[in-house]
Amino acid sequence: MRLENFLALTQTTLINEPYVHSFENIAFDALKVKRGDLFFAYTTQEIPLAVENGAYGVIFDKPAQISDNEIAWIKADSLDNALKKLIRFKTIEKEIVAYECNEIILKLSLQVITLPNFRTICGDLKSIFKIISEVETKTILLFSPALTSKEIFAVVKKMPIASFEPVEIMEQTLFETSFIYDNVFYERQLISPFFIPYLEELLHLYKTLKIEYKLKKFTPIEHFEPVFTNKKFEIKNFGSSDKVLIFEPNIELIEKQISFLQQHASWANTIFVLPHDVESKDSKNIFRYKNEKEIVNILRNNLFNFALIVGVDKSILNRPLSNQTQLTMDF
Repeated sequence: MRLENFLALTQTTLINEPYVHSFENIAFDALKVKRGDLFFAYTTQEIPLAVENGAYGVIFDKPAQISDNEIAWIKADSLDNALKKLIRFKTIEKEIVAYECNEIILKLSLQVITLPNFRTICGDLKSIFKIISEVETKTILLFSPALTSKEIFAVVKKMPIASFEPVEIMEQTLFETSFIYDNVFYERQLISPFFIPYLEELLHLYKTLKIEYKLKKFTPIEHFEPVFTNKKFEIKNFGSSDKVLIFEPNIELIEKQISFLQQHASWANTIFVLPHDVESKDSKNIFRYKNEKEIVNILRNNLFNFALIVGVDKSILNRPLSNQTQLTMDF
């Protein structure tokens, strides 16, 4: 890309008069800089190495020492904003269409195999830039606005809403489903029936856009995620105990999940552990916490088969809490 085009596109400022007029590639890691690259200096301490490795330009948004006046030194108000504009330009250049979906559909899609003309993307701007730089023209992207800013895409469409062939559930437990879709039987998938409506939306998108796909074995995603434990709260293998901690970091899903558990596990003693400032329509078996230590106390002091723990993920099981109490230790 020519230097003047980059400056106009990203609305950044050239602060010297370099001899170089164009760049071959964009680099974010000084160790991987090659001759002719433009280095995005997210870490200004790496600038000397990037210059030594042959960078033709350095773009920065923090104070930086100019060490070589022959290359371009570019000041940005924000590296992220400059990179967003660059990504948006590339989506226009490659005629990319992005479909927006919710976070659950996105995470299910990440477990589906598709051809390179369809990509599910999430992550930081640097990883997204790398993906978009490598995809083919007219690739279709799937993203979630909850995880990725939609402003980086020039063309954004909604998931198609129409009648579609439903997923036929053959057998189910709370956390495992056997189902038929499009005359194919998928046996004992580690996907809760709670997620089947989301899977139907995803499969309908593939069918509408004529995207070839292959469902592999699903693994649990970071929503409605079960952790089986014994009475001492030691983690056990999937399905091997009748005491289950269910983690849901997204508070927007709690009403649906409470309703699901009440409907599908009415036989069980279920408690709901919510942040203190989160409202719920249901008041039965609701316990509230202000910090992770209080979660431990709630679980310790109540009998249950299932505990839906909202606002945190299962990583709290591995983090020492105050006075070194851990959920994986004897209570």
